[in-house]
Amino acid sequence: MEQDAKQISVKDIMTKSIITVDAATTVADVAKMMEDTEVGAILVTEKNTPVGIVTDRDFAIKVVAHACHPTTPVKMIMSSPLYSISPDEPVRMIADFMYTRGIRKLPVIDNDKVIGIVTATDLVRQFALCTGEDLRKMYCESIVKIYECYSPYT
Repeated sequence: MEQDAKQISVKDIMTKSIITVDAATTVADVAKMMEDTEVGAILVTEKNTPVGIVTDRDFAIKVVAHACHPTTPVKMIMSSPLYSISPDEPVRMIADFMYTRGIRKLPVIDNDKVIGIVTATDLVRQFALCTGEDLRKMYCESIVKIYECYSPYT
């Protein structure tokens, strides 16, 4: 039996394998790790605490466009602050969260421990499986949010 879209949570669609590097790791080493493991994001830690994320977009914008030296510490180009989400959060809420913050990759943290990552691709894959009724509900919820933001009556 298909699961109702309202009941699908982050933990149901997240990728559980995560790569982390220390903030002092060079951008060249991180780029090589991303190539070798075929991932688009790596979490950056200091003293085993997540402090940022470095994505393929960070490389395109911050390294290539600004001619950043390969020995630059990844901390200098990482995206921060690090936004994260709980594994029990409904999938329907993630898209809005990611859209309003302009992010495409979101670490999943449970009890101060990174347990996965959810990406815009994960969301697209999930929404492709939604029924027409699920999409109608999400559309209506989005319209309500927009109305609440701009309505002179709230």
